[in-house]
Amino acid sequence: MPVPATRSAEGRQLLRDSVFVRIRDAIIDGTLEPGEKLMDGELSGWLGVSRTPIREALARLETTGLVETKPGRYTIVSPIDTRTLADAQVVTAAMNELAVRTAVPLLTDDDLAAMRAANDAFADALRAGDVVAAVGADDTFHRIPVDRSGNQAIRAVLDQYTPVLRRVEHIRFASLRGRDSVAQHARIIAFAEAGDADAAAAETRQNWLTLEPRAVADRR
Repeated sequence: MPVPATRSAEGRQLLRDSVFVRIRDAIIDGTLEPGEKLMDGELSGWLGVSRTPIREALARLETTGLVETKPGRYTIVSPIDTRTLADAQVVTAAMNELAVRTAVPLLTDDDLAAMRAANDAFADALRAGDVVAAVGADDTFHRIPVDRSGNQAIRAVLDQYTPVLRRVEHIRFASLRGRDSVAQHARIIAFAEAGDADAAAAETRQNWLTLEPRAVADRR
């Protein structure tokens, strides 16, 4: 029996997504450094895939601002640009604020428990100096109200702009200042549990605005 076409298409989609995520994460965590040239052949050998999903992933990464391409000349990891970071920051802060304001009346006890667990994991990772785990736990924390809000437009915008900020959060979370977010997360949870959507949303916005793009980028 021939393999159904829909099954094949799904497999290609999963492969494209996997390649995209692996290259994106390597840029975010600094494995692929700002200004580094990205060669299709090298990436293909590293990931064990053909060049087609590599090229598709790089095209997607260019739209997120993580990759810069000059057709026929080069493809590089985008330098960390403070204006790009600042633009991404205000958009990300606004979208997370809206998500929390929408989600608070809908959050379940399990959601709040998951947010506490994510913040505990975040605090533990910071104490251990595990920046990768800290970024992952922070992402988990904020994703809970985003998912609960049910707003696909918010999720799409955040998927577009959050990765730009995650690059510099790897620097911020390696410093003592990154630990301020633990207390901010706790306040967000407390406000949400009390049903105060406006206060939880305002605290969320402030949490995202505490990142100082110029100061953090200058440490790179």
